[in-house]
Amino acid sequence: VQLQAFGGGLVQSGGSLRLSCQTSGVIFSMNGMGWYREAPGGRRDWVAKIRSGGGTEYENFVKGRFTISRDNAKSTVYLQMNSLKPEDTAVYYCNNYLPLWEWGPGTQVTVSS
Repeated sequence: VQLQAFGGGLVQSGGSLRLSCQTSGVIFSMNGMGWYREAPGGRRDWVAKIRSGGGTEYENFVKGRFTISRDNAKSTVYLQMNSLKPEDTAVYYCNNYLPLWEWGPGTQVTVSS
């Protein structure tokens, strides 16, 4: 399985970014997917998950600000991030819902105050 996340960057507090993650080597539509993040000095934690049927769940800190979605035809999962805060600064990764697969390189999100 190959995971390629992109769309990160530098944004001011209150700004927005949209992350994308293209998946290959797996039947994407049959897999729940998730976004995870790892802040400097921290551990990798889940942020948002979307089931194969489209149901979603969010970590409390991002609830109401982030939206996860998927396009099965493109084997891609998205993360729309609004009202970004400096605490959202991290490397963001996508993976299976559990997660199951070897991690891809991630994409850096930096939010300035």
